[in-house]
Amino acid sequence: MTEMIRSRTDGAITGFKHNLLMASSDNIAGRHIVSSMGLVRGNTIRARHIGRDIMAVFRNMVGGELRDYTKLMAESREQALDRMAEQAAGMGADGIVSIRFTTSMLMGGAAELLVYGTAVRLAPKSDDGA
Repeated sequence: MTEMIRSRTDGAITGFKHNLLMASSDNIAGRHIVSSMGLVRGNTIRARHIGRDIMAVFRNMVGGELRDYTKLMAESREQALDRMAEQAAGMGADGIVSIRFTTSMLMGGAAELLVYGTAVRLAPKSDDGA
């Protein structure tokens, strides 16, 4: 199943306002790729907070969601997506396909979240399927 994201236009994290079609698949339904403009990426590095860690230890004892960490990861994803979209828009792209996320630990308590994809120019598919 194709996952398609219409980018948020409020620029919640970076302040960048964009309107790109993004998909984790290699294409976007109803559009064809006119040109591939190359790799685009966005990343952020976040560190945990000692206060959150103490609360997480208690939550771990009784079970349940670690909401502060869930929020931290959601904000990190949005920031990385915004940065990738900003790079793609700067290249003149109107879409990004083949989007992937990856994370890596840099040091105790700090991790990088990286998102990357291929910036493309799109055009509507014609009625004859071309």
